[in-house]
Parts: sequence; C-alpha cells; structure tokens
Amino acid sequence: MPFGFNRNGNRRPSRHLPAVALLGAALMAPPIVPDAAAQPRPPTQPDAGTLLRDIERLSVVGSVLYVAAHPDDENTRLIAWLVGQKGLRTAYLSMTRGGGGQNLIGPEQSEMLGVVRTGELLGARSVDGAEQRFSRARDFGYSKSPEETLAVWGRDAALADVVWTFRSFRPDVVITRFEPTGPNHGHHTASAILADEAFDAAGDAKRFPEQLETLAVFTPNRLLHNQSHWRITPDTDTSKWLRIDVGAYDAARGRSYGEIAATSRTMHKSQGFGSAPQIGPQLEYFTPLKGATLAPGDDPLKGLDFTWKRFPGTEKLAATLKRAAAEFDPRAPHAVLPILAEAHGLMKTVPDARWRAIKTAELERVMAQAAGLWATARAEQPAVAPGAKVKITTQFVNRSPAEVALKAIGVSHFGRQKGVGLTGPDRVVERAFDVEIPADLLTVPHWLAKPPTPASYVIEDPAARDRADTPAALHATFEVTIAGAPIDLMVPVEYAWTDAVAGERSHPLEVLPPVTATFDEDVLMLPHGRPGAARVTLRATTKDGAKGTLALTAPAGFTVKPASVDFDLTDKAPEQVVPVTVTATKGAATGTLTAQAKVGGRAWSWQQSVVDYPHLPRRTVLRPATLDLKPLAIDRGKTQRVGYIAGPGDRVAEALRSVGYTVEEVDEQAIVAGDLKRYDAVVVGVRAYNTRPRLMALHAPLMDYVKGGGRLIVQYNTNNRFNPLDGPIGPFPFQITRDRVTDETAAMTPVDPKHPALTRPNRLGESDYADWVQERGLYFAGDWDSRYQPLFSAHDAGEAPLEGSTIVARHGKGVFVYTGLSLFRQLPAGVPGAYRLLANLLAL
Repeated sequence: MPFGFNRNGNRRPSRHLPAVALLGAALMAPPIVPDAAAQPRPPTQPDAGTLLRDIERLSVVGSVLYVAAHPDDENTRLIAWLVGQKGLRTAYLSMTRGGGGQNLIGPEQSEMLGVVRTGELLGARSVDGAEQRFSRARDFGYSKSPEETLAVWGRDAALADVVWTFRSFRPDVVITRFEPTGPNHGHHTASAILADEAFDAAGDAKRFPEQLETLAVFTPNRLLHNQSHWRITPDTDTSKWLRIDVGAYDAARGRSYGEIAATSRTMHKSQGFGSAPQIGPQLEYFTPLKGATLAPGDDPLKGLDFTWKRFPGTEKLAATLKRAAAEFDPRAPHAVLPILAEAHGLMKTVPDARWRAIKTAELERVMAQAAGLWATARAEQPAVAPGAKVKITTQFVNRSPAEVALKAIGVSHFGRQKGVGLTGPDRVVERAFDVEIPADLLTVPHWLAKPPTPASYVIEDPAARDRADTPAALHATFEVTIAGAPIDLMVPVEYAWTDAVAGERSHPLEVLPPVTATFDEDVLMLPHGRPGAARVTLRATTKDGAKGTLALTAPAGFTVKPASVDFDLTDKAPEQVVPVTVTATKGAATGTLTAQAKVGGRAWSWQQSVVDYPHLPRRTVLRPATLDLKPLAIDRGKTQRVGYIAGPGDRVAEALRSVGYTVEEVDEQAIVAGDLKRYDAVVVGVRAYNTRPRLMALHAPLMDYVKGGGRLIVQYNTNNRFNPLDGPIGPFPFQITRDRVTDETAAMTPVDPKHPALTRPNRLGESDYADWVQERGLYFAGDWDSRYQPLFSAHDAGEAPLEGSTIVARHGKGVFVYTGLSLFRQLPAGVPGAYRLLANLLAL
C-alpha cells in the first residue's frame, strides 16, 4: 500500500484519506487568533437573549481549557455553564479525532470516522459556545494502559502538542476529565498525564524552545481534575472536593445549562450519545492538582479575577461595555450600537495584544448581529475544479435602522469591489464575481494533507497543529462601518440548496478534481485466482462535464480488462460506470489497482466518498483512486446462501458477497414468518441486538432455526449500564463482558486444535492470524455454560489468557456461535485469514 494506515485499522500501512474543508458557515469577524477561522461560529442572527449574553461576555476576560482523549469525552454541562453562566472563553482539547471507535450511524471507520466525529464535535461546540482544539495524536483503538498509549503516540510529541495549546490558548484554568492514575482506557489516562506534565512544561523556556519563535512561555493558575459523576454514589464522601452547581436556568435564553448540554452531547450521534436534559441543581466536583491553593468545598474558580481590572488603563472600556449591557433593548438591539462602537474605539487601550484581538473579534461579531446584518457569498455550483472559473454572488442586507455603510466587497483570488455606500434598512446589495480557482488548489483538511504516521497526523503549519478544522477554500469579505466603527466581516463561500424535507442546506464550496474515479469497494478479493469484478464510477465535478481517458493499471501478476476507456461526461450524463475484470496469476501477491483519469493533458487519480448526515454539513472526502487486490485461497464448503441481520455501519455482508456467497438481508418480519430455513447460515451484525431491540423478543424463532439445523453466528454486542441487554442471545447462558485483546498481533492459540472450526473446510494456521488491524477483538463472552466450546486463547502483554473471543455450541441439529473477534474491521480491510475463519464458522 502506498502510504498511511489501513482505513479500518490504525497500526498498519494503507491508504491516506484526504478530505475537504470547513464544516459549517455563518457570519463571523475576521480571524485574528490563529485558529479563529476554524472554530464553530454562532448562527448569523442569534435571538435577543443570546445577543444580550454575548454583550455581557465582552466584559469577561478569562479562559478555561478542558482536556480529555476523544470526541464525546468532554463534560458538556460544565462547558455550557462556563461559557453561558460565567462568560469564559472555553475550549475542549481532544487528544484524538476518534477514528478508532465504532460507528452507530454509518459505514465510516478509521480516518473517515475521524472526519465524522470531528464534525460532531464542531456541532457540539456550536451548541454550547465553546471552541474546539485537537492534538495531532491518532486514535489507534482501545488501549489498556497509558504506557502503551504514550509509546504509540510518542510521549514527547504528544506532550509538545499539549504544551502548544497551553501556550497558544493561555488558559487561566485547566480541567482534566480523567485521573492520571487508576484503571481506565489508556488514552483517557494518558490525556490526564499529559495535561499534568504540560502544566509545568508550558512555563519552562527549556521545554520545546522551538515553539517560542511564535509563542511565549505560560503557566495556568491552576490544574483541576473534574470528578466523574457516574462514579459518585449516595455513599461517596464529597466533602473533600471543590464544587459548583452548573444546573442554573438562563432566563434570557429560556434554557438551563443542563438542557443546552443535552443538545450539545446529542451531537455525538455516531457514538449513540443521545441525551435527555437534566433539570435542576447539578453539582460538579473537582480535585485541585497543581497551582492555586484551594480548600475543600471551595468554588474551583475562587480567587480569579476575570474582569478588565486585570489590565490597567481599561477602566473606561469596562464602564462602556457595562453600559451597553445595561441599556440593551431586546426589542431594538440596534439601539445599543453607538455604545458598542465607542467600546470598539476603546479596544486600543487594552495593553495585552492577545486579549485585545480576541475581544475585538467578539465585539465586531456582536455589532454585526445587533445590526441584523445579512451577509452571504453563494457559489452557483457545489464544486469547482482547479483552474476553472466559478460565479459567486454576494448579498448584503442591513435589516435594522442602524447606520451601516458598505465600503467594499471582496472575494478570495479576485480582489475587492469598492464604493457601495450607505445601506438603508432592508436594502439588498448584490454583487457578482467570476473567480478563477488556482490550479494547485484542492480542498483537503490540514490533518490529512500529508500521510499520517502510526502515532499522529502530519501537520506542517505549526499554527494549525491544534486547529479543529480547515478554513473554507474561498471567503468573501464585507468592508463596513457600523455606527462609524470600521469592521471587516468575513464569510465562507458556500453552495446552498433546498431539501424537500430539511429545507435549506449548505456547505462550503468544494474544489475537486474535474473528474473522480471511484471504486465500488475498498478491496477486491480474488478467491483461488478466479477473475474478480469491480466497478469504477467516473463522475464530473461540474456541469461543464469532462472528456478524456481512464487508465487502469496493476502490478505484475494481475491482468486488468479493460486497460483503458474513453469517456465523455456531460451535464445530462455526468456519470459513467466502467465494469472492470481483474485476474490474478497463480502465486500473485497482494497488489493495487490504480485508476487515473486524463483530462486536458493533466492526470487525476482521486476517488470520492460523501459524508452526508442530517446533523452534519454535507462533505465530499477525496482519497487516492486505488483498489487493493487480494488473492485468497478459500473453500466455502457446502455453505452458499447466507442470511444477514445487519447491525449499524456493517460491511460484512458486502465482504461475504465478494468471495462468492449469496447474501440476503434478513429483517425481523422474516424471522417471525419462519423464513430462515432457506439459509445455510444466518449471521447477525455487530451491535444488532443493541440497535434492533426486537431481536431480543425473537430469541425463540432464532433458536428454532438453530435447533432445526441452521448455523447462527452472532458478532459482538455490548452490554452495559447505558445499553443493557435484557435476555438471552444463545441457546445456553453466557455473559457479554468488556474483555478484549487490543494487540492485533497477539498470539491466537487454539484451545482445541482439532476443532472443526479450525480445520475444515480451511485448515487454519499462524498465517491466518497475521496482518489483522487495530485489535483481535472486543466484548468477549464470559461465564459461559459448559455446553459452549471456546476456540481461542489470547491475551495482551502482561495479562491472563482470555478464551471468550469465540464460543461455539451445538443445539439440536445446528450450531450457535458468538464471536467478539473484530471481523467487522478485518473483512473490509481484506485480511485473508479472517475470511477463511468465517468460512469455517459458516460451514460448521
């Protein structure tokens, strides 16, 4: 494989998945701090209560950084309270983008899942008002120790990233979600260890001195650990901890912080974290770790001055901002603009350049919103090719009686049109721009612009190392004066359309190749050297179409037909599907089929996937146009027809079809009707029992199918306090545990080497357990009935052997199997041994 890591694993070479730019779009002040362009932004026009809170927040000069490991680890109710009730600039530093997790809403895994979860975190921050930061560390899957985590990430490299965020964000208070000791996910504990070490290192000029070319040393006032509320019982002694009540009700916005937090947390839909609001008092507890001395029961923010008194010479600014909040009229928000304009002029008195920039940006955004300004830049098409022209229409409307003058409008790569003049209430000003896109531009997120390493993403721009997302490809700038104050308003160039169900939707204009060549699968398995069939979909990026030649090449040992195809894509026929046949010669090793589209003398080799969920902006993800070719020696035995009960994000059925099985989707109605007898075997997808609750009620007909001679294979499910499984899954009792083996190279020792599952129709050996990705398995069986037979013994280093990865039981004439082996990762990744093992289980 050319570079990167397996898209379904994280410790093994594979394809790199570059993607497009910024999630979300709304009116914003110009980016003054390095990451401002990539932060979530509030709606173009907030309600009057939110606008009042934003004005009040201008008088708060303080910041808090919350540190944890993954998307969804953050305490949203605390974050919402810190932003809304205290007015503090608050950010969440997630060490990873979460690509090693599972996915309840779709098929994305690895880097693609990281794209989804990045979007979900930005969506959460747009709700609770905080900012989002990341380190460059990759989520390589579950880790059982911080030692392993820090070894994989590289302790110094990971620490350097946390120190960078400390020095650039400069928080007064740092709060960790997890403790630096004790049993936990290794990523969780490592995040706390790194925050603890960064507290000292960020203030030491000898640590990471290269950062001091653009940053200064900095030590926060205090480091706190936020106690996990799910571990607090009525018997827990909380008297030794610091505490605050974050359950306050915000009358201006008509919501409590528990309600805001639930909406924020529910953005983590790929992880199944839909949340109900918590109403009433909600105590949060903290342990002081470093810095300021605090006593049990204290407010964790005690003794900190978050007012303008921190900076001498700002007395008049502070009084002016206080007067703006006092005189704000929700029926006429524009009336406060003269006072805000006065404050705008006084911002130059702030001696601290960083806070001056931050608060000026906040003030300018508030002024635009108080004036009710509408400013958009819309492209006539969703995407454009490098070197092509695109028409962009800007629209500006002053929807209030405020004194607003529009001096000029500009668009990236074009320049500015001047002399627009005063804009009275509801006067619409439109301008059109024909912008030529640079020939070398593609919208690719900064964290995927270079092939990642096993430890981290490669981000060349130091200022972007903790940035949440990449700025949009193009922006429009509106040069205005509001009540006499000069302001530049920047908005991303978007494409907008009307969805018949969702209404208007939009996403940033994408810069994509003129034509993409997308394979219908990620891996093409070639059983016994027989020809394999694939399809390549050619798609033109714009209505102008594309004309050229598709070339298909593979290494020695493979024959590809056709080797080339001419195409002529048009507005009426923007797609062309090309059937491809690949044959492997005897003894051929793994190879890669590459598709290259030649258009106008330039070659393009990209395929595309689209991330499109209701809670996220639609996003095209580019990746190299390659297809892994995997010759495979496999015997399916007599098993041909397989029924598949799909779980969330499940691609196992596709994988089975690729090696010759006839696979049909099975729903609950088919089980009730007793239609399973026509299948040689039935496979239940990952977490199907968690997401299809009716399956538990259909236990009897499923067991009747097994008893009558069927083979039922159940892949892993979870059983925990969030999602308990109440009822049996197999014919005899067993428990689903949290046991797992995270080392994908761990030895797989047969419990009974003569067991049919290991010997026929494919005799399995050590080579079948090679090249697995991310892990051996998870959520193993435990406390099983003696009538079950375990197949394997495996363990992580330093741990006792586990035998619950796969258990098998005869029941009547048939066979039941529960397996926690991560076949859902291995099969789409093209791991030959996983196919051969599953073929044996299907043939039992």
